[in-house]
Amino acid sequence: MSTYKSRKDVPEHEKWDLTDLYADEQAWQADVDECYQLADTLSQFDGAIQDAKSLLDFLETQEKLSFTLRKVFAYTMFLSDIDTRDAHAQKLSAKATQLSVKVSESTSFFMPFLLSLSEETLRAYISAEKKLAYFEDELWKSFRFKKHVLTKEKEELLSQLGATFQAPGDTYNMLNNADIQFGVVTDDNGQQVQLTRGMYSKLIEDEDRNKRKEAYKAYYKPYVELNNTIATTLSAEIKTNVTLAKVRQYESALHKALFADNIEQSVYDQLIDAAKANIEPLHEYARLRKQKLGLDELRQYDLNAPIVPGVKAEISYEEAYETMLKALKPLGDDYIAKLKEFKEKRYIDVRETPGKRSGAYNMGVYGVHPFVLLNHHDDLNSLFTLVHEMGHAMHSYYSSKYQPQITANYRIFVAEVASTVNEVLLINYLLKETSDKRMRAYLLNHFIEQFRGTFFTQVMFADFEKQTHERAEAGEPLNAESLNELYEQLFRTYNGPDIVFDDEVKYGWSRIPHFYRAFYVYQYATGFASAIKIATAILDGEEGALDAYMTFLQSGSSDEPLELLKKAGVDLTTPEPVQAAMARFSALVEELKQL
Repeated sequence: MSTYKSRKDVPEHEKWDLTDLYADEQAWQADVDECYQLADTLSQFDGAIQDAKSLLDFLETQEKLSFTLRKVFAYTMFLSDIDTRDAHAQKLSAKATQLSVKVSESTSFFMPFLLSLSEETLRAYISAEKKLAYFEDELWKSFRFKKHVLTKEKEELLSQLGATFQAPGDTYNMLNNADIQFGVVTDDNGQQVQLTRGMYSKLIEDEDRNKRKEAYKAYYKPYVELNNTIATTLSAEIKTNVTLAKVRQYESALHKALFADNIEQSVYDQLIDAAKANIEPLHEYARLRKQKLGLDELRQYDLNAPIVPGVKAEISYEEAYETMLKALKPLGDDYIAKLKEFKEKRYIDVRETPGKRSGAYNMGVYGVHPFVLLNHHDDLNSLFTLVHEMGHAMHSYYSSKYQPQITANYRIFVAEVASTVNEVLLINYLLKETSDKRMRAYLLNHFIEQFRGTFFTQVMFADFEKQTHERAEAGEPLNAESLNELYEQLFRTYNGPDIVFDDEVKYGWSRIPHFYRAFYVYQYATGFASAIKIATAILDGEEGALDAYMTFLQSGSSDEPLELLKKAGVDLTTPEPVQAAMARFSALVEELKQL
């Protein structure tokens, strides 16, 4: 059984054990009180850090607060996500948010203070106090930003304008989540009902083409109607990014976005170039899709329709977990033993219940363990989601086990590597185990679709972001017409000449919330390509590949992301990893064609 009418009906061993965080609410409240006391202590350091000892005292207190605050926040988040309708959980969540505002205020002075120091003074502090060695790397990482920090007065002014800078993104989010009204579609009873996002994701994969088309038109309706408004919000967001980059003396908005992770721009450019140079297999896949669906014209609403229909495997949660353990065997005994433990010790909240947050995630809580939220249905997609999230969870587990608190959290740039390595190992295992031709075709198609969504589509988005920001930097207008034209041109380049364009295609950019977090999406593609290379090396039994990967999982953020990946055998400063992933994609398309 995969859906329950009440959380009470779910077996205990398929629910989180939140007593691992707090025995009861009283214990949680005690930590909240302690956080307030620590925040008050931290605010007293403002203007009082005069030497190595006071710098150390501040940093140690801040780390202690950070440790407790994460637990406090995690507890309320998990309670809310179990049932988003729970008023008491919402109340605790509001308390945690209030606390985090207080903490943020109490430490806001520190970064301007640190960056006001001379390099000589910071070195003198570090050599005067042995215990500062623990914080040294993080201090120098922060210190890299010194040349991009303005005078105290200007920084205060920018700080006061923070809400203004966030306005385009806030406006878009409100518009996209609260105000947008999709068109109507016909339900199974022949009634006209308003489309929802949840309905759309199902209908766009329906085998009935008329249903797909109706859902597609209804989904894009508000984006077409609000085209000028959304163009104004995105244009404002891009101009804000460009202006702040200029004010802070970065070479460009892209340079500013890559600076924090120490990523060279060549990595971003090479990704786009390599994808475009190897785009033909994606076009070939579009032709295959058109042929398999028996269409005279392939349109955007045909891109998610199943081309291997009718393959519906029922896989219970128990069976899914066992399959995962077998598929991930190449990662070694310790990895498998820990995965078994995660299930036994109730680190996973498995079932969909009324009010539960949709989707799936992993959250590692340092000093406790990872917590994984699922909405498991007994099907193949849920098996892939399980394997994906457990990749994140094991990355969190190993990083927390082998790293001190300061470097235990891995960066976004490498976050999708462990989850995708697991998915590649699962696909490989399932393909090896199946003798059914239709199931094999279904699995190949599933993997190809992952490539299309996680790699090619994200690269297309990254290309769009780069070109829109460059236009703004050159003083060219960004309006509905220019954004539509650019997106349509990129969609054609990436998806190929076999797609007949409906008018809606060019509005695709206006439904992407990630564009309000500039230059973020390219990391999905680099992470995916890195994972393909790592998983292939492990499966091919390359000497040292598994040890290098396990070291990567244990490394947290102890080095820069590009360096961590190099140690795992992936050098993203060269086009080779992306080209290798492209070769794998080409082989998948070729095999699916043969089948």
